[in-house]
Amino acid sequence: MRVHIDWTRCDGHGACAELLPELLATDEWGYPQSRSGERDPLVPAELERYAHRARNACPLQALRLVP
Repeated sequence: MRVHIDWTRCDGHGACAELLPELLATDEWGYPQSRSGERDPLVPAELERYAHRARNACPLQALRLVP
């Protein structure tokens, strides 16, 4: 599974990066960015439950998990 950020919805709250710091960081305005540089970073199996938690915490539902 991969983490996808819908930029048309994201307002830069930063909750996803706080809950999934292994994959996401925030830029100077609070918008998430991939730590690996990939557009949609791959979620390792051991981080899947944290990725689901980050997705559920997004106030604007801008974070998606895609196969």
